[in-house]
Amino acid sequence: MKTISHWIGGKPVEGVSGNFGPVYNPATGAQEKQVAFASADEVDAAVSAAKEAFRTWGSSSLAKRTSVLFKYRELLDAHREEIAQLITAEHGKVHSDALGEVARGLEIVELACGIPEKLKGELSTQVSTRVDVAAIRQSLGVVAGITPFNFPAMVPMWMFPLAIACGNTFVLKPSEKVPSAAFKLAELAAEAGLPDGVLNVVNGDKVAVDAILEHPDIAAVSFVGSTPIARYIHTTGTANGKRVQALGGAKNHMLVLPDADLDLAADSAINAAYGSAGERCMAISVVVAVGDTADPLIGKIKERADQLRIGPGDDPASEMGPLITKVHRDKVASYVTGAAAQGADVVIDGSGYTVEGYEDGHWMGVSLLDHVTPEMDAYRDEIFGPVLSVVRVETYDEAVALMNNSPWGNGTAIFTRDGGAARRFQMEIEAGMVGVNVPIPVPVGYHSFGGWKDSLFGDHHIYGNDGVHFYTRGKVVTTRWPDPSDGGINLGFPSNH
Repeated sequence: MKTISHWIGGKPVEGVSGNFGPVYNPATGAQEKQVAFASADEVDAAVSAAKEAFRTWGSSSLAKRTSVLFKYRELLDAHREEIAQLITAEHGKVHSDALGEVARGLEIVELACGIPEKLKGELSTQVSTRVDVAAIRQSLGVVAGITPFNFPAMVPMWMFPLAIACGNTFVLKPSEKVPSAAFKLAELAAEAGLPDGVLNVVNGDKVAVDAILEHPDIAAVSFVGSTPIARYIHTTGTANGKRVQALGGAKNHMLVLPDADLDLAADSAINAAYGSAGERCMAISVVVAVGDTADPLIGKIKERADQLRIGPGDDPASEMGPLITKVHRDKVASYVTGAAAQGADVVIDGSGYTVEGYEDGHWMGVSLLDHVTPEMDAYRDEIFGPVLSVVRVETYDEAVALMNNSPWGNGTAIFTRDGGAARRFQMEIEAGMVGVNVPIPVPVGYHSFGGWKDSLFGDHHIYGNDGVHFYTRGKVVTTRWPDPSDGGINLGFPSNH
């Protein structure tokens, strides 16, 4: 059985802890690989390699960094099919979705290629007689990223390309469920000419996570995952003196007003709720239907959902693949049966779905719940699966109050033809990312991704300008070059004249 090892100091390093985790093919349910779990000592070895590499990489020229990143972007583009296949084999998402993931990750690599523009400082001349003030940004040192299972390539690429472009070195801890894509990203970075130790990958479980959070030589940690773990990462990391950005979970709502294009809304609800089997922090899991919108909208959603083709991700005919593990599949299914017991109408029940020839796969069909109320578990919890709930309200104001009462504030959307209503919504809604007739408003690479409330712990969103600021710190330099005729002693407080 193939073993996925670590990548430390520019080369593969076999695990020595003796602990391994299974890596499954979600479509078959079979274990096809194992991944080495790092001990605290192995994490320390990766950090030491990164610390040593920072001595030269941190002072390297912007020209050198960007030359490596341009080559890296070229190699990623050439290998995007291979990376997508690794994602499909371990996560289960369909191949087209995996290719889209790689493409969105490449956006941040391209942003990193433009780092000279992002790191331009500011200069004020003659603030006082012959005194100039410059504001510059400098790298932090060794930084780390802890990434989730649902985007094995994209989320790591949201982190390390920008971090290393800013002059930092990086230790990546990917999800132990999907380790191969991250390893491939490290291999290609080395091929692009990235110096040994600038990018390191350590696999593992909570032992590796805690070793990262407690390590004195790591200056900052980026995280994407569930809200409880994000809170733990932020609390533990900051207690150990680190800068932390921890992106948590979500319960994203899609508001549909009576004047909306219901065909567009139905298509969007299908795409946003069931794409990637709902295993997205930006998935729409609740449709809030205003007035008489619910009945015709549900009919259109059901009509489309009944036509979806579910199967192995490597089958070109498949539009939705399996869930990541059997345990997670069973948990998602429990919300459908639980919603029925709590009074919801189960319009579509996907809990018993199987695929012929793949009966041991982690299958879950799409599910659609109507007459869901805020007291139900299906509404309150982040399900992270292909379950869409419909909540009926009478007015726009009732809808916004419902949505703003959620503890999460990641992404949201409104579907309407009314520009005034859309503008009011984008100002009143308490969420970090808003779509107007766009169901999954993930920002492009040169803007930043991040939510509000329990969807983000820390002060910086990820990538974009926020990402540059997270991976650097500011310094202000005040300079005076005295004229040769200057001299004398003055013990008074300096004044600006």
